[in-house]
Parts: sequence; C-alpha cells; structure tokens
Amino acid sequence: MSARLLRARMGDWTLGTAAALATLLLLVALLLILGDVGVHGAPRLSWAFLSQAPREGMMEGGILPAIVGTAMLVVLMTAASVPVGVATAIYLHEYAAPDSRWARLVRLGVQNLAGVPSIVFGLFGLGFFVQFLGTGMDTLFHDGKLVWGQPGLLWGALTLATLTLPTTIVATEEALRAIPPAQREAAYALGSSRFEVVTRLLLPQAMPGILTGAILAVSRGAGEVAPILFTGAAYFLPKLPHDLHSQFMHLGYHVYVMSTQSADVDASAPILYATVAVLLGLTFALNLAAVLLRARMRRA
Repeated sequence: MSARLLRARMGDWTLGTAAALATLLLLVALLLILGDVGVHGAPRLSWAFLSQAPREGMMEGGILPAIVGTAMLVVLMTAASVPVGVATAIYLHEYAAPDSRWARLVRLGVQNLAGVPSIVFGLFGLGFFVQFLGTGMDTLFHDGKLVWGQPGLLWGALTLATLTLPTTIVATEEALRAIPPAQREAAYALGSSRFEVVTRLLLPQAMPGILTGAILAVSRGAGEVAPILFTGAAYFLPKLPHDLHSQFMHLGYHVYVMSTQSADVDASAPILYATVAVLLGLTFALNLAAVLLRARMRRA
C-alpha cells in the first residue's frame, strides 16, 4: 500500500471517528437532559396540571394558560414569519439581478439580523410594535384609548417573527439554489412566465427546504424568552388570552421566573421541572407536525 493511500485512509478514519464521537456526545447530552427533566418532573405531571389554571402564585393549580399562550404565540409567529421570509428569498434568488445593490444590501441586513442578541429584539418590539404601531393605532381608531398600545399577543408574535426571519430566508434561498437551472430554462422555453415558474415549479420542489427552515424557526421561537419580556408575557395570568391585544402566559417565561424569583426553591422545583417537560413536549410536537408534513410532501 502506497504512503499516499495510507494517509488518505487514515484521514477518512479520523474524520469518521470524530464525527461518530461528536454524534455520541450530542446524544448523551440529550439523554441526560431529558432524563433529568423526566425524573424530576414526572411526579408533578397530571391531567389537572395540564388542564387547570394556576392558583396562589403558580404554586397550586396547573399551567393551561401558559400552554395555550405558547402555542398561540408560535402559530402566530410562524404565520407572520414564513410568508415574509419565503417572499424575500424568492425575490433575492429569482427576481433580483445578480449584481443588484439592493439585493446585496438586503442580504447584508439578513446576515446582521441573525447576529443580533434576542434581548435587543425585545427592546425593538417594545419601541416599534407596542409604542409606535400600537399607540398610533389607538390614536387613529380608538380615540386614544389604550387598546393596542400595550404589550400583547400580536406584538410578541411579530417580535419573534422578526427574530426568526433570517432562518426562514436562508433556508428558502438554499432550497431554491438546489433546484437545477436547467428546469427553469426548460419552463421558460415552453412559454411560462416567471410567476408560473416560481409558483408551479420552484415552490413545490423547495417546500421541504422551506419547512426545514420553519422547523428551525419554531424550535427557536418556542423557547425564546427575552423578546417577549417587554412585548406581552405575564407571569401570573389565570385566564386564556381572548384577543390579539391580550397579555399571555408563556412556558419559557414561567420557567425563567420560577427559577430566579421563587421564595421556596424546594417547593417550586417539581413545578419547574414539570413545566420544562411540557415545554419540550410542545416543541417536539410542533416540530413533529412540520417533519411529517415535510416527509409527506417529499413523497408526493
């Protein structure tokens, strides 16, 4: 065996071993986290805990308002983020000229947006959505009465949508880039317009990649706390949100407050672990739904 072939095989073996060890390390960490949460949180989990409103400062009752608030927030965030992100990616990849300064500026903005700390998004949401848009809507439509100019479900969802927008844009662009240019050229040669090419050819093929971006966005948005601190989350609110300008409870915010502000750590620890388990379960369920939809579309 030549020295060159031996070095190549050694390099393959080294990379393969490193990848296997990294995968094993991630799996072990995941199992340890899930095991710790399950062991400490399982005794507190019950149907009453999942279906009742909280009582006596969250030490009694359940976390139903937090579950509903988190689910509504993620759904609204996804509905706001995915269409805008997909439309932006389509413009950048299919409509903008390769040397367009505007497209380069938008891409630069997306890259910078991805690196902004989440707490900054919370301050942005407070200043722009709550104080600027909300107060303006109250002035125009409610004669200055405080309706939209306060933290609420819609503003929290839009803040999270802004946070997760770069993920959707990048995932959609990569999915569009993976489609061979020959398919576009063939469609144009048959007389199709650009709109028809995008809607009938590109989007169906890129949909699995778009859903991958949506899965990543849901995973991040469901657990983010900092952006909703100032835009709608409440610690103790024993009722379900009844409209888009209502404040809401959130599982992640509830975990944060109980882990930092509880006066009796031993008494709150089982509730804390059980809430974490519910948050993980809700996130996994939303991700599973998106994964199943993506798999179905790939088979089609």
